[in-house]
Amino acid sequence: MSVVIGVDAGTTVTKAVAFDPDGTALARAARPTRLDRVGDGRYEQDADAVFGAVVAVLRELRELLPGPVTAVGVTAQGDGLWLLDADGRPVRHAISWLDARATPILDRWTASGLASHAYRRTGNYPFPGSAGPLLAWLDAHEPHALDRAATAGYCKDMVVQRLTGLRATDPSDASAPFLDPVRRRYDEELIAACGLDHRRGLLAPVRDAPHAPLSAAAADATGLPAGLPVVGAPYDLPASAWGAGVRDVGAGLLTVGTTLACQVVWDTVDTSGEPAGLTLSTWQPERWLRALPAMVGTAALDWVLRLVGATVADVPALLSAGRSTGLTVLPFFAEAGERAPFVAPRARARIDGLHLGHGPADLIRATCEAIAYSARHCLTAAGLSGPLAACGGGVASAEWAQIFADVLDRPVRVLAGEEIGARGAALAALSTVDAEPTGWTPAGQVFTPVSADRYAVGYARYLSQLDQARPNWS
Repeated sequence: MSVVIGVDAGTTVTKAVAFDPDGTALARAARPTRLDRVGDGRYEQDADAVFGAVVAVLRELRELLPGPVTAVGVTAQGDGLWLLDADGRPVRHAISWLDARATPILDRWTASGLASHAYRRTGNYPFPGSAGPLLAWLDAHEPHALDRAATAGYCKDMVVQRLTGLRATDPSDASAPFLDPVRRRYDEELIAACGLDHRRGLLAPVRDAPHAPLSAAAADATGLPAGLPVVGAPYDLPASAWGAGVRDVGAGLLTVGTTLACQVVWDTVDTSGEPAGLTLSTWQPERWLRALPAMVGTAALDWVLRLVGATVADVPALLSAGRSTGLTVLPFFAEAGERAPFVAPRARARIDGLHLGHGPADLIRATCEAIAYSARHCLTAAGLSGPLAACGGGVASAEWAQIFADVLDRPVRVLAGEEIGARGAALAALSTVDAEPTGWTPAGQVFTPVSADRYAVGYARYLSQLDQARPNWS
């Protein structure tokens, strides 16, 4: 029996999953990856260590599999900036999507109207941790690093190049900030407007389905056969939508991970409304993902858990015991502020209404509710009109999944397993080397609203507090 492997190189965990021809997960391997805070608002990763984690999970998985492997699909975290030499090796540590160092550049682009101009042309609004502002920052502060680089790319493209030698990206990773979403090629006028035309050669060629054979050196390292097809899948947001079976116009996917990623399938490119978020090209013709990846994901909850001396394992019991009456949270804990459904690099968290009668469980519940309010804000802005699937570590808690259903006032289908991104990468690989199979949509449990009226009041209060806070962040 042949299998296909999906690799998902996330911000904090790299995993690989092997699937049989029917889409059943046969084996998994995972390695943690480190995110370093190297200064105020500065977050970086060692690209060699990330690639080492990919090699390790592939080798471990190969030793667990009884049969041959058909192909490997690779997805990974998006945005940030991975500066690579001609062989795909790093010339400096990768800058994470969580990074805030380019905030002053984004301030200038916002004041001049360039950021809004970029959104109206591409459907993608820059934020501090996106490639455009980071390229401009490096051009001003570390030009020698750009001079040494052959590619200013993304995580999954680094992995594919190290495995195969192929220098390329796919339309999803290329979408932000410079891709014309209709013509699916770089917008040269926009690159020049950002003052980066002299760095144009650092942008990798865009291919609809980048793929190449596994090199002999990578075969020795991973234990997989040389020549095996390796496919650069869409990055983790669209790969997760693919793996979740979210393909119909109006359908959405909520991913509750480090990022609170909200995505809805569109059949047009709409750049009206408040400039924010992403318009991601998919591998389907005439289909785009309106993506609003908020910064208020599980990282915010992790911070509050540390504050009260609790762990993720305690969350279900804390949510069951907690009462948030009179206690509200604006969950903008990221040093880079917020990027969806509005862009505010200096957005900051607030906890209001605390008194001596509150305990740790109350604060945890209020934080989880606030993150759910942010999800409703994003999904509303993204135009959700169809069924909603959900995945990620956050909704592994049935108590938190129920809060999402209540706040969103709609059924939420929570998908089983933690391999949705890897599943999408595997599907991308199969669709490239063979035909995309049917019946691969993962099983799930549906949560229906039971307290929607109460949370409608809480959501209105959340929006009101947000409107009051935003002028103070400028």
